[in-house]
Amino acid sequence: MSAEQAPVVDKEPVIGGNAGMSSEYLEVRDLTVSFDGFKAVSGVDLTLLQGDLRFLIGPNGAGKTTVIDAITGLVPATGSIQKSGVELVGKKVHRIARLGVGRTFQTASVFEELTVLQNLDIAAGAGRGPMTLLRRRSGILPEIEEALETIGLQDLRDSPAGILAHGQKQWLEIGMLLVQNASVLLLDEPVAGMSHEEREETGQLLRRIGGQRTVVVVEHDMEFMRSFATSVTVLARGKVIAEGSVADVQANPQVQEVYLGTAAGGTEIEEVAAAAESEGAS
Repeated sequence: MSAEQAPVVDKEPVIGGNAGMSSEYLEVRDLTVSFDGFKAVSGVDLTLLQGDLRFLIGPNGAGKTTVIDAITGLVPATGSIQKSGVELVGKKVHRIARLGVGRTFQTASVFEELTVLQNLDIAAGAGRGPMTLLRRRSGILPEIEEALETIGLQDLRDSPAGILAHGQKQWLEIGMLLVQNASVLLLDEPVAGMSHEEREETGQLLRRIGGQRTVVVVEHDMEFMRSFATSVTVLARGKVIAEGSVADVQANPQVQEVYLGTAAGGTEIEEVAAAAESEGAS
């Protein structure tokens, strides 16, 4: 590839972000979500800046998915959620999405009968009439070409989404958010069920998109978190108990106590304990 053809490389995500509050950000204050009197999330504060690849971790039932459900308007919440100064609490799901907040689910939501290109075209077609969404184009929109390159599915653009591997469907769903110009991406366990190779490629994808966006990853895979997170927030019983770099969080006694003191979390318990011991021995 010649220098003229070389793609523009996004900035790498860094702890604390690389753009600051003058750019895109998500600020959550005193977020509380209750179900029949039970507080699933209680008084959560988060400041998420563009360029900081934030991982949200915690034992099962800690409230991780509920937090991103609240941010995207899927569950009612109290407190404040501001995207670059615009209040999201009380807004409908579609209005929050139009403000540039996108999310994925543990099972990818793609149109399996349609091609990769058609999926991206539909996602990019907000505001177009329903009769024109699937029309044949003489060319491909630049933002779709860019998304295809970013998610690595150029060679599969004309393939039905239903034949894609599990990991590829997740990448396509992320691509569908990119063509919608989502500047805040909330990803719910994006590598669940993936092979080691798929996890590695997904991590590299998050790095490519995370330098110029606000990206939050809900994750149980501690190895994946240690490899790709620039910062980490730990939830337990619906509250934030620790926040900082991967090393800071792993060394936090309260985090170790939460993971070691619960039967939930599976291999996370052993991984966190092993990581803490390794840090102490070094």
